[in-house]
Amino acid sequence: MKTKQGIVQNNQVPISNKQVVQKSVVKKPVVKAQPRPTMQPRPVAKVQPKRVVRKVKPKAVKIVAQKKGRKPITLFFHLSNRDKMFFARRMEMMLRTGMQVLDSLIKLREQTQNPSFVKVLDQAILDVKSGQFLHVSLGRHKEKFGEFFINVIKVGEVSGTLADSFKYLAEELKKKQELASKIKGAMIYPAVILVATVGMTALLIFFIFPKVIPIFESMNVELPLVTVILIVIAETLLNYGVFIFAGLVALGVSFWLILRIPKMRMLWHKSFLLVPFVNKLIIAVNVISFARTMALLLKSGVKIVEALTITGDTLANRAYRKEIIRTSARVREGGTIAEHLATSPRYFPKVFSQMIEVGEDTGTLGESAIFLASFYEEELDTSTKALSTILEPLLLVGMGLAVSFVALAILLPIFQITSSVGR
Repeated sequence: MKTKQGIVQNNQVPISNKQVVQKSVVKKPVVKAQPRPTMQPRPVAKVQPKRVVRKVKPKAVKIVAQKKGRKPITLFFHLSNRDKMFFARRMEMMLRTGMQVLDSLIKLREQTQNPSFVKVLDQAILDVKSGQFLHVSLGRHKEKFGEFFINVIKVGEVSGTLADSFKYLAEELKKKQELASKIKGAMIYPAVILVATVGMTALLIFFIFPKVIPIFESMNVELPLVTVILIVIAETLLNYGVFIFAGLVALGVSFWLILRIPKMRMLWHKSFLLVPFVNKLIIAVNVISFARTMALLLKSGVKIVEALTITGDTLANRAYRKEIIRTSARVREGGTIAEHLATSPRYFPKVFSQMIEVGEDTGTLGESAIFLASFYEEELDTSTKALSTILEPLLLVGMGLAVSFVALAILLPIFQITSSVGR
């Protein structure tokens, strides 16, 4: 029994030792945990002034950029087709080298010389830094970039092919610039002839003819009808020229304000389609823009209904814009593009609607649109050359008639005076 009690006593002693150890172990963390609240490292890190400044600084910069940048951008901001092409080319090049969008925008900002465009890039840099997409930032200036430009960038950002999207934009903008250059080139020579005619006529009427009139009046000779008409024109312009000029300016401003009314602009754009030779140029330009824009959007992965809506917004002619919007509604209801285009032969030639139908049936609508754009570009080249060929002789004849009229008005009285003196 003693041994058992001893064992029991021996067993009881270790148990009590363990309890003492456990109590001491439990007490130690309590003692060590007491100084922790006094140190408080984490709250101090949150109240550091540097972190507060970093969070507030971008917001302050952003607000300043918006306040100072809005006026010039909305009132005086001009973004040419060349600026947009420069932007697309540089962005494509830098993205293909592996640069990020933010770094590319910063580099592009250093290369840009247009002050208004610099403000746009500054805002884009701030937006991208804050986590926004590039197309959202450019959407602030939708009236300058256009729905087409912004939506192609949006597709590139969503699909991860932003460099390809910028490449497509650069190529498309280049083709549009070449198309506009062809039309302007066809108008340069006629414009020069017209300016020369007006300048020579004004020189004879305002500088030479007034010096000759006193001689005619002193001779008491009956003046020819041509000379009398020219004298009336010259005196009217000399006496009331300021009022006539002010009236012309007021007429031009009134016409510009009237065209801002949507219905009047629609009628104005439709009237171009009634002019025999000009309507071919209008049709070719709008068909080319429609085909190229549609092909690029489909190639970028935009759905066909959305592509039609965006394409309609890019067209300058309101009549064509309305027809494309109707086509989009027809396709949304389950119809095809070719069905609606075939009902509007005034705007879309029969060959165009047939080729679109072939593209829809075979699933190659984008390729068909590219082919149609190239085909009508060749027709536009032919039409512009024909227009120059027709206008040049007409303007030369008009120039000759105007100069001859003034010359006869001056020379006929001189001839009458010399003939009367000879008698």
